[in-house]
Amino acid sequence: MASIENARKKINEIDEKMARLFVERMEASEEVFEYKKENGLPITDENREAVVIKNNSERVENELYRNYYIDFIKDVMEISKKYQSYLQKGVKVAYSGIKGAFAHIAAGQIFPDACLESYPDFVSAYRAVETGECDLAVLPIENSYAGEVSTVIDLIYKGSLYVTGVHSLEVNQNLVGIKGADKSKIKTVISHSQALQQCAEYIKENNLEIVEETNTAIAARKVADLNNPEIGAISSSFAAEIYGLEVLEKNINKSNVNTTRFAVLSRIKTAEKNDTSILMFSVSHQAGSLAKAINIIGKYGYNMTALRSRPVKDTPWQYYFYAELDGDTETDLGKIMLRELGEFCDTIKVAGTYTLKKL
Repeated sequence: MASIENARKKINEIDEKMARLFVERMEASEEVFEYKKENGLPITDENREAVVIKNNSERVENELYRNYYIDFIKDVMEISKKYQSYLQKGVKVAYSGIKGAFAHIAAGQIFPDACLESYPDFVSAYRAVETGECDLAVLPIENSYAGEVSTVIDLIYKGSLYVTGVHSLEVNQNLVGIKGADKSKIKTVISHSQALQQCAEYIKENNLEIVEETNTAIAARKVADLNNPEIGAISSSFAAEIYGLEVLEKNINKSNVNTTRFAVLSRIKTAEKNDTSILMFSVSHQAGSLAKAINIIGKYGYNMTALRSRPVKDTPWQYYFYAELDGDTETDLGKIMLRELGEFCDTIKVAGTYTLKKL
């Protein structure tokens, strides 16, 4: 009897210490959440969790205990994530479009517990973060078939926000119509210009007239409002469900591998170490200036995975370049490279760093 009482006394003392440590851990978890909020990072970080489990479990020498400890630390991290999800409910994330838009779907998957705020276009969603009306924005920057989303790229170049993450979402475009509609009777389709591009072959094959709308979900809602069996929309199946429409034909986009990359935009540059940097710059009108800039980037070991030119909107016949580099420029070597690059560039901006993640 004395033995069990002694054991229980030890457990009570340990539990008292663990309760204090639990409070300290949850307070630290709040600090982690604030960092993630400011840097536009999702709550779940599987790589970080794997490191925590590995490092902590190695401290438990007893192999039998170690297996139980791994379960224990996983439960602790799950509780921490639940608490951070609770805190995230106050975070406002701007997106372009309405419920059912692909940006709405992406924002919901990246920040499942945040307050998602709808804006009519890319510019207003971007400005909402600049003014502090929202904490973050989730906007598309490129589609694997239709190419870059030029308006958003221009906003990143001219604006003050930083890209803190890029997430890849598989996009399946569908022909949707009102209940009871026959796909063979559809004469007109409404959708966003990029969705229409992605489905251009299907549209041509079926001799459909097109009407552009600012967003795929808005197109779906418009079809529901018109209630005309000869008018369809190209949208996600999620949008069709929201607005009471039927999916008349699935996956009508030309490419079977149709993905859109969505950027998370924040007022604060992330301090995370990432594997890709976004560099935007313009060069002087001198022979070989662009070649010199490219050579400097390569000289310091940065491989360019993308290089595109864009017109500067308020300066006729002037262009800037959008480049994606393998590697993080927020290093000592990267800073040296940027200083040397500045000798040949009229403007230069590191628009952010990221590690691509799939949704």
